[in-house]
Amino acid sequence: MGIKSFQGRRAAPEKIESAPIMVSDYMTSSLITFKKDQYVAEVMEALLKNKISGAPVVNDRYELVGIISDADCMKQISESRYFNMPIGDMKIENYMSTDVAVIDKNLSIFDCAQLFYNNSYRRFPVVEYGKLIGMISRKDILCAALKLRAQNWHC
Repeated sequence: MGIKSFQGRRAAPEKIESAPIMVSDYMTSSLITFKKDQYVAEVMEALLKNKISGAPVVNDRYELVGIISDADCMKQISESRYFNMPIGDMKIENYMSTDVAVIDKNLSIFDCAQLFYNNSYRRFPVVEYGKLIGMISRKDILCAALKLRAQNWHC
């Protein structure tokens, strides 16, 4: 008499259909924004208070006009020392970056990770129909990767 298996018949493994992981799933939509006529000192205070390294600059219609970062603030600090001017006494529009790369909310996080890898950007604004709807940062991509590490990446 042979040995019998008490486990019973094994079911065929289920094929997991994973939904695409999009930028919209991980982007931050509750944003701190600035207007171009605000002072650099206000930006510095807000960046420190909220523990962020940059934020979008928008107009009254919430259209993206630029990005102001801690590096942009450093430029103002350096210039204020050189010209013996008060720190943060200048407007954002003089220091913000206006040539901003934006991405679509339907881009996968893997493609977004590749964009971060190929560029020195720390964040990408997400724009839809000309309006700012969110931001995704390198940190958001890292969070997405940690959530996915226990899962299989199916093609």
